[in-house]
Amino acid sequence: MTLASPAHPAPRQRFWRSRAFRRFSRNRLALIGLVMIFVLTLACFFGPYLLPFDELYIDLRARFAPPGTGAHIFGTDPLGRDIAARLFVAGQTSLIVGFAAMLISTVIGVLIGVIAGYSGGRLGASLMRLVDAFLSFPAIFLLLTLAAFVSPSAMMITLIIALTSWMEVARIVEAEIRSYRDRDFVMAARMLGLSRSHIMFRELLPNVMGPIMVAATLTVARAILMEAYISFLGYGIQPPLPSWGNMLNGAQQYLASAPWLAIVPGVAITLAVTGFNFIGDGLRDALDARADHRA
Repeated sequence: MTLASPAHPAPRQRFWRSRAFRRFSRNRLALIGLVMIFVLTLACFFGPYLLPFDELYIDLRARFAPPGTGAHIFGTDPLGRDIAARLFVAGQTSLIVGFAAMLISTVIGVLIGVIAGYSGGRLGASLMRLVDAFLSFPAIFLLLTLAAFVSPSAMMITLIIALTSWMEVARIVEAEIRSYRDRDFVMAARMLGLSRSHIMFRELLPNVMGPIMVAATLTVARAILMEAYISFLGYGIQPPLPSWGNMLNGAQQYLASAPWLAIVPGVAITLAVTGFNFIGDGLRDALDARADHRA
């Protein structure tokens, strides 16, 4: 007699996953978000190769050119640099920071959440009190405090955002693991003599991947917004390396005379954050197993 591990989905689980995929594909907002992120990613990573200017090219004769002037599709900035080229390169920076911060914060949150949820007792309580201690500080103040004492490189900003974003993932994972740790398949795994690490990461963790995927998607949007915020305040990524946040920082004094300097990166941030939020909401609805019972 063999025991089926939840890490290896049975036909019923594969059927549930196919139902989840169909629910996601019928969610119009989720599909719109997916298209938005796909187009934005293509534009940021391939768009610079289609432009006649790079992000550092200066043409003082073309200062403050409005959108649609010659080859400057989004206009130019106070130094005559092409805004489209800077926008796309800035998008690479912001998206990479967002995804990298998401990966780091998700790994930290999952590790702490799994250990706290499965262990329980004093260890679990201590880890969750650590999470509560981090959550007691306003995230933006903690972020700005850390950013003020480190070199404002893209790597350091990524690490700072990750270190201030893992707590929500930890709480979600801890609650999910705690709800599974006394199930029959976990008791059977203990009786078979499987190690704690095997049970936590091979038996329990695959059952909570849905909430983790949703949290990770929303964390990308939050990381992009946080990077833009601290760069706008001057503590984040510094020129000449462009990011959407420091493009907004340089545009604030020209809002009346050259509003496109702020509108273009502002729209890019809005599209990125909205797209990831749409995808996260779609995943949350699609991976909700209770939807099958409500249908």
